[in-house]
Amino acid sequence: MPPALPQDPPPEAAYAARFAFRYDDWFAPAGGTDTTVAFLVSLAKAAPPGPLLELGIGTGRIALPLAGHGLAVHGIDSSPQMVAQLREKPGGREIPVTIGDFAAPPVDDEPGGYAVVYVANGTFGELITQADQLACFTNAARRLQPGGLFVLDAHLPEALATVSSGTQPVNNSSQDFVLRTRSIHPAQQRYVSDYVVLDDDRLRHVRVTFRYASPGELDLMAAAAGLQLRHRAGGWSGAPFKDSSSYHVSVYELPA
Repeated sequence: MPPALPQDPPPEAAYAARFAFRYDDWFAPAGGTDTTVAFLVSLAKAAPPGPLLELGIGTGRIALPLAGHGLAVHGIDSSPQMVAQLREKPGGREIPVTIGDFAAPPVDDEPGGYAVVYVANGTFGELITQADQLACFTNAARRLQPGGLFVLDAHLPEALATVSSGTQPVNNSSQDFVLRTRSIHPAQQRYVSDYVVLDDDRLRHVRVTFRYASPGELDLMAAAAGLQLRHRAGGWSGAPFKDSSSYHVSVYELPA
C-alpha cells in the first residue's frame, strides 16, 4: 500500500486561522469598504448616541475607517488570528474586541447600550442553523439601546440559485491565484464556497459553509427578537431594493 500523501487540515478548518494575513486581499469585496463605511456612518447619525458593535470584526477592515470618522467601535470575533491582524494596523490596538461567538448573549464585562450593531460581508450566513441565526438577532437586540439599529447583509436565495453557482476566479489586490466554486444545497438551505488558493507553490483548499434565508424569514426572526424592519436597501451603496436586486442590506430597529 503506498504511503499516505501529506494533507492539509480539513477544509472546514477555520480559513480565518490559516489565511488571516491574506484575508483582506483575497476575501474582502473589491471597492466595498468605502460604501459600507459610508452607509454605517449615515446610520450612526440617525441612531441614538452611543458606540457601534461589529459582529465578526475580523481584521478591522470596516471598524477602523469607522473609528477614523470619530465613532466609538467595539467588536466580537472568534478568531484570535484575525484580531491579531487588526491589532497590527494603525489604531487597531485602541478598538475593544471580545474573542468569542458573536451570536452568544452579552457577557457581564461587555459594554452595552450600543447604538448600532452590524454584521457585514456575508458573515451572518456563516451561522449555519436557523437556531443560531435567531440567537444572533435575539442577542443583537439585547445589546442595543432603545431606538438602536441592527444591520446585516445577505444574498437573495433566488440570485444564489440562478447566477452565483459554478467556478470563477476571485479578483484580489495581490493578483494571487484564487478560484471559488459555489454550490447550492436547497434541502439544507445552505450554500458552500470552496476556494482553491495557490499558496507558496501549493494548492490549498478552503471551504466556507453558509445558511441562506429569504428576507421574509429574516424579518420573522427579527420580529421574534423584538426588532422591526426599518429599511432594506439593494446593497451597501444604498441603492433601492427591487426585483432585480441580488443582494440586500436590512436595517432593523429596537423600538424605543
